[in-house]
Amino acid sequence: MKADLLRAESELQNGAYTCVLCKGNQLYSSAERGVKPLLAFLQSETDFKDFSAADKVVGKAAAFLYVLLGVQAVYAPVMSQPAAQVLEQYGIAAFYDEQPEAIRNRQNTGFCPMESAVLDIDSPPDALRAITRTLKSLSQK
Repeated sequence: MKADLLRAESELQNGAYTCVLCKGNQLYSSAERGVKPLLAFLQSETDFKDFSAADKVVGKAAAFLYVLLGVQAVYAPVMSQPAAQVLEQYGIAAFYDEQPEAIRNRQNTGFCPMESAVLDIDSPPDALRAITRTLKSLSQK
């Protein structure tokens, strides 16, 4: 795990990526923002069990998606307190540099819509449904 996590973190910091998943010689990355890369990884039906991940920002919504992906460790420079709690609850090692109370939206005027969507949710499948609903709603605006 440690080598995979260090490689994912290095790729995140040295590349133009927002999200990197590593396991052995396998590497998956994305430059998309938000939870979109994680949703794409979930839809790809690739087995990400025991991968290590590095992500620019991890809020509670992303944490639930990492649980669904089955990764074993996640590093983020910024990881919300609820995100770290979700990861730890599901036995996923969580590493971060900063731990705000919640992830803010891009305009810094309130909470991230994904963080708000899963605020009171406790199960990964329920979180996925809430994330999907919220993205659909945001795309219609």
